[in-house]
Amino acid sequence: MQYIEEVLQSVKESNPNEPEFYQAVEEVLSSINQVVEGNNEYQQQAILERLVEPERQAIFRVPWLDDNGKVQVNRGFRIEFSSTLGPYKGGLRFHPSVNQSVVKFLGFEQVLKNALTGLPLGGAKGGADFNPKGKSDNEIMRFCQSYMTELYRHIGANTDVPAGDIGVGAREIGYLFGQYKRISNQFEGVLTGKPEIMGGSSLRTEATGYGVAYFLSAMLDAKGDSLRGKRCLVSGAGNVALYLMEKLDQYDAVILSCSDSKGTLYCKDGLDVALVKHLKNEQGAELRDYLNELKDSEFTPVNQYPSDGHHVWRYEADIALPCATQNEITEKDAEALVENGCSVVCEGANMPTTADALKVFKDNDVFLGPSKAANAGGVATSQFEMAQNASMQKWRAEQVDEKLQQVMKSIFDTISATAKQYSNEHDLVLGANIAGFERVADAMLKQGVV
Repeated sequence: MQYIEEVLQSVKESNPNEPEFYQAVEEVLSSINQVVEGNNEYQQQAILERLVEPERQAIFRVPWLDDNGKVQVNRGFRIEFSSTLGPYKGGLRFHPSVNQSVVKFLGFEQVLKNALTGLPLGGAKGGADFNPKGKSDNEIMRFCQSYMTELYRHIGANTDVPAGDIGVGAREIGYLFGQYKRISNQFEGVLTGKPEIMGGSSLRTEATGYGVAYFLSAMLDAKGDSLRGKRCLVSGAGNVALYLMEKLDQYDAVILSCSDSKGTLYCKDGLDVALVKHLKNEQGAELRDYLNELKDSEFTPVNQYPSDGHHVWRYEADIALPCATQNEITEKDAEALVENGCSVVCEGANMPTTADALKVFKDNDVFLGPSKAANAGGVATSQFEMAQNASMQKWRAEQVDEKLQQVMKSIFDTISATAKQYSNEHDLVLGANIAGFERVADAMLKQGVV
């Protein structure tokens, strides 16, 4: 459609050298033709032009002292993309790969993801090109305090509520919250993912991984199938991957793999999930240490492939679950998965599949659960934390888990019904893009030109 092509061209020209952001926008806009064509008001009110332009962008210097007394400088970001449906909500990522394009693509995806939850949440994202790996606790604390010294002026419990992401866990959130409280003299729900002793929610750490499993279960249930005995390839070894693996194990699936920055673990008979979790969470070890732990065990990994996570997608499996980072499944990976019998993909990371890989999956009728739907469990539970903070209550883990399951099932039902209305019920990528867009766009129309 000419209107959409014009918007895409404008995005490319006004956001040069931002490939991740353009990829995210193109993937969404190219799939909502039917909706935009049938609604002149969307065009007259420039809904697409407003949707792809962040409401606010903050880029700032973050100076801090390392343990040797040397001044280090990083670049910090907070992109407040849309407050149409509620206060800005989205995580902070501390990783060397963080730049404006990455933060903007994550923020754009967050707007639609949050819309799909049905909860009153806008979309944002932030972070810094700081790498917590190899840093001492004191260095991480000093960095977080410096980062919050600028960020605090942009956020608030009813304005913008950041959470964690890659490189930002309960420790970092704790340091950030402490500095916010010190500067603002307010103890409020301005951050989520806090340690429970500071008002954090039960199951927040597990929520994204559990949510992916609940969404995947709904996908299979819709086809009259279940997770029992399914061979699953998982990438990553962070919170999303670890707690997804834990829940898959409870569903009696067989977890064949996981990966970290040093390589990939694979076992054709299934990994010892409890041992992987113990090594990563309690010992802070690398996955390669798993091999030494299993010398006298029945679990024997076939191999470990240093520094090449792509090998995780080259094995026979029923289901692929990318949980590491963006664009980790390439066209060749997708072709290998199809050739090796994979018929279901459920995305745990944000935009982990390249555009070419998505085409391979679509051409081969692979049932794909898109990240903006499948990994929404984390932000849903963040909203539960906001609700608990606002009411000064504490929900039991069972309550949080029940609400999480309801949200994930509702997301699946919504996007499946939307996909059926516009195409077929198994085109969940289309269903998620249209359902998320319609909720945001219709609210934008009611709020006027703001």
